[in-house]
Amino acid sequence: MDTLRLLRTCGTVLAVAGALLSACSANGTGHSAVASSPPNVSGTQPAAASAAASPAADLTSYYSQKLTWRSCLDTGFQCATMKVPLDYAHPDSATDLKLAVARKKASGPGGRLGSLLVNPGGPGGSAIDYLRYAATASGFPAAVRARYDMAAVDPRGVARSEPVICLTDQQMDAYTATDVTPDDQSEINKLVAADKSFDQGCEKRSGKLLGHVSTVDSARDLDVLRALLGDNKLTYVGESYGSFLGATYAGLFPKRVGRLVLDGAVDPSVSALDSSRAQAGGFQTAFNSFAADCVKLAACPLGTKSATDAGHRLDQLFTKLDANPLPTGTTRKLTEALGTTGVVEAMYTNAFWPSLRTALTKAEKGDGSGLLQLSDAYYERTSSGKYPNLMYANAAVNCLDFPPAFTGPAAVEAALPSFERASSHFGRNLAWASLPCAYWPVPATGRPHRITAPGAAPILVVGTTRDPATPYAWAKSLASQLTSGVLLTYNGDGHTAYNRGSACIDTAVNHYLLDGATPANGKTCS
Repeated sequence: MDTLRLLRTCGTVLAVAGALLSACSANGTGHSAVASSPPNVSGTQPAAASAAASPAADLTSYYSQKLTWRSCLDTGFQCATMKVPLDYAHPDSATDLKLAVARKKASGPGGRLGSLLVNPGGPGGSAIDYLRYAATASGFPAAVRARYDMAAVDPRGVARSEPVICLTDQQMDAYTATDVTPDDQSEINKLVAADKSFDQGCEKRSGKLLGHVSTVDSARDLDVLRALLGDNKLTYVGESYGSFLGATYAGLFPKRVGRLVLDGAVDPSVSALDSSRAQAGGFQTAFNSFAADCVKLAACPLGTKSATDAGHRLDQLFTKLDANPLPTGTTRKLTEALGTTGVVEAMYTNAFWPSLRTALTKAEKGDGSGLLQLSDAYYERTSSGKYPNLMYANAAVNCLDFPPAFTGPAAVEAALPSFERASSHFGRNLAWASLPCAYWPVPATGRPHRITAPGAAPILVVGTTRDPATPYAWAKSLASQLTSGVLLTYNGDGHTAYNRGSACIDTAVNHYLLDGATPANGKTCS
């Protein structure tokens, strides 16, 4: 999945909702306080490999380290630093990475079930920032928080954990505004130059990390944290890319799987090219739902004729932005790239649809500020112009996990017809947005693969039928690959399903987390 510009974390959706809207947004296994021994894994195995497939490096010092907890973040939270090897195949204390971890202990009542680790996706989303939401009253259900120590680690290369850095904030402003639907060779050359500069910036500022931020590496880090928290088995909720991280863990350590919830599931067997094309279709499906809802309203900025006509009017807006970017009341103008990203941002949850209607209404009147605000929310750009490292880590992980979708502009152009068939509104954008990995300074170490995790306890895979970023077909595929996979379906809109308003989904997931009982395979909620 190397769609650098159009991947995003569901944790961020929850975080920015308040800023954009008046309102947002089987049998389990027990745990014990005895940490298990380090695994028999080398650093060269693909994510689908067995944990016992190769000779083990000596990882004892990592699995036996003591975490020093301190009060941090908000009331009730504790933080610590965990050491992991830069290279699991050749651990060396001189090059160890320091990863930030945090937790909030079980609040009671009820017996403690162990630790529940969370990851919001991305890749590049801060798991600790997501924990600050998940472990509070506005986050995960009280019954879950009562019986689990909620915990998270920012993955290597992300946020507080040795972050990958690529550009200055000013350079990132220019990069996000770059035309991603080039019309001629001159515009293609500008896009290629921007992508190469991005990649070279990553190599210059974070070169030592780039070969060691794969999902396999982060899954092994999860296992170290699991042991240090005193759990024999991993209990985990991973959303979006976080589902891929969780599935990768299951493939590496099937016997250490406790209760895993993989929500907004990613299919690990899909290539980067097919992934980007499928996402184009996913965003098209999401927009069709938005448009069908919008045209029912008298004030719909895309008209009231039909969803098809609304789509044509959106295309006309993109064409106008390409020729004449709109003023925004700031020094930045709304380009076609930023406008498209703003629309894409609103596809992640129907709670953003009112904001999108307002932004489109403004744009029709010559004011690009609303779509710019949505685009900035997508990139997590602050009002002072600061960017987190979300997109830098996103590129670093994606470009390492899978061979690039394209080798260069000619390959993109050859694929454009298929992308445009998948999405008339977003296909060209997502095709060209998949180009950066073609110039990445480190070759991919992963490849598309099926994950079966034989011997693992039941794993709950959750999919949403009109999910824009992780198409529903991926959840069905992952659940069928996993030997113990159980599919739970939400028939609805938006990215991911747990804790987003469906009592049916929440009840099923909570029952699994608290009692270890899965719903019937194939259960559908609406």
